Amino acid sequence: MDRIRNFCIIAHVDHGKSTLADRMLQMTNTISDREMTAQVLDSMDLEREKGVTIKASAVRMVYNAKDGLDYEFNLIDTPGHVDFNYEVSRALYACEGAVLVVDATQGIEAQTLANLYLALDANLVIIPVINKVDLQSADVEGVKRDLKMLLGVEDEEIIPISAKTGLGVDKVLEAIAAKIPAPERSQDKPLRALIFDSHYDAYKGVIAYIRVFDGNLTANDKIAMMATGTKIVPVEIGIFSPNLLPIDKLSAGDVGYIATGLKTVSECRVGDTITNAAKPADAPLPGYQKAKPMVFAGVYPVDGEDFANLKEALEKLQLNDASLTYEPESSEALNFGFRCGFLGLFHMEIIQERIEREYDLDVVFTAPSVEYQVELTDGSTIIIDSPADLPDEGKIKEIFEPWMALEIFSPTDYYGVIMEMVRKRRGIYVNQEYPAANRVQLNFEIPLSEIIVDFFDLLKSNTRGYASMDYQFLEYRAGDLVKLQILLNEEPVDALTAIVHSQDAYHKGQALVSKLKEIIPQQMFTIPIQAYAEGRVISRANVKALRKDVLAKCYGGDITRKKKLLEKQKRGKKRMKMVGSVEIPQEAFMAILRLEN
Repeated sequence: MDRIRNFCIIAHVDHGKSTLADRMLQMTNTISDREMTAQVLDSMDLEREKGVTIKASAVRMVYNAKDGLDYEFNLIDTPGHVDFNYEVSRALYACEGAVLVVDATQGIEAQTLANLYLALDANLVIIPVINKVDLQSADVEGVKRDLKMLLGVEDEEIIPISAKTGLGVDKVLEAIAAKIPAPERSQDKPLRALIFDSHYDAYKGVIAYIRVFDGNLTANDKIAMMATGTKIVPVEIGIFSPNLLPIDKLSAGDVGYIATGLKTVSECRVGDTITNAAKPADAPLPGYQKAKPMVFAGVYPVDGEDFANLKEALEKLQLNDASLTYEPESSEALNFGFRCGFLGLFHMEIIQERIEREYDLDVVFTAPSVEYQVELTDGSTIIIDSPADLPDEGKIKEIFEPWMALEIFSPTDYYGVIMEMVRKRRGIYVNQEYPAANRVQLNFEIPLSEIIVDFFDLLKSNTRGYASMDYQFLEYRAGDLVKLQILLNEEPVDALTAIVHSQDAYHKGQALVSKLKEIIPQQMFTIPIQAYAEGRVISRANVKALRKDVLAKCYGGDITRKKKLLEKQKRGKKRMKMVGSVEIPQEAFMAILRLEN
């Protein structure tokens, strides 16, 4: 028990977290050189391509320290993106220490700080490490100075390493053994174990990744999940080495897994506490929350016949990802599809790529929207995540939208560019801090709807890739919001409806109308395209009719004869307009998603 060390590695995206984990696995002989591949713990192709950990994982290593003793190291690998903030917080809670990795060429970035604050909240021992010191562009002294200011540590406590070559990694392993405390002894208490992640296995059901805090767990114990109330007898229990290795017993302080046999991840949620069904604990471990989607979008198959396949793909993805929600919806423009909820835009991008790659489906994602709270005149409140569901203006008293606390971390050169960019997006400046000599941390409050489409891409391009951002949910605030509808042939098109701020309604309406006019093909009758908001049409354009020359056969004769033929054509067009329907081509829909704000 005294020689168990539970720790995690925290870092910004692409600062070398997975590479450091690889070197540790090699140096402790957990994985032989023959079995070694780059980014061992990142099993998904997407994780390797994007250089970011998406699913947490864990591994047990045995390290022979310089004092001659063997230590049991449990490394808990955390996701590396702001969208998976809750999973990171649960993984940190399962540890006693954290290795903070900072890239010597990039310095401290937004995600470094965000995860560091989470680690300090969880009272973890921090071991600061500067990675990539072998690169020519490395500024080791500058980054060391920044870390000393941030953490208040001495020079000798900061370990310079190169995770790629293995330089200095042995010092990191020694520091983990020496500085991180052993878990507290509490084997005589009733069982309490934290689920910090889970995945679905076709043979063993849901496999829960757990850290045991109190008591013991054997393979024959009947256990209960405290938040969901589910009771089961485990299929097997074991440890990660790094593959699943069954053992008979897990004790307080251990990190391992339980194969539950459950059919869905939603019965075994991240952050839940496992206890003994016969002798349950008095209270669960603190901090459990149900993962709540923040961004919503419609997902439609390009080919209508793929609807059943799309449903099956979403069902399978949800088995592994409890934070993905979906329900069927239909649209006049895109037929049948699903309304899906995601943790954030990166999460949405991952799901989109997985649907297209793993299930070979062509899908259209509608423009993402957020969840609004609408207070009605009769005193009731409804929650909507699709702009088409917004009731008539007369019934609405107030619309509340989610606001975020936004932190932008950037070199001081781009101060003005960032300020201007956030101001255009209705952001409110709060304050600023200078964590390092030429770096500024700007804090804003901003509506979530303004940052979910292309804010991150714009921030990167405006600051040449140097700025990074992090955001947390703040509160719901009342806003001067209106429903912007597009009418085609005087019929509203639900898939093109949006909720916008009243001051932006005119510009966005005008841009949409102009775009649609270019794309919608001509019919035999005139098609009016109108943008409608606040009870009136704010912009209009016509797609001209294709004209047939009815006077071609009319050579000579009286003018009244020509008028009679034109009158007849006019009546025909009027009747056609009443019964004719306008098909929106797929490209039109895609163009609207790409519409510059």
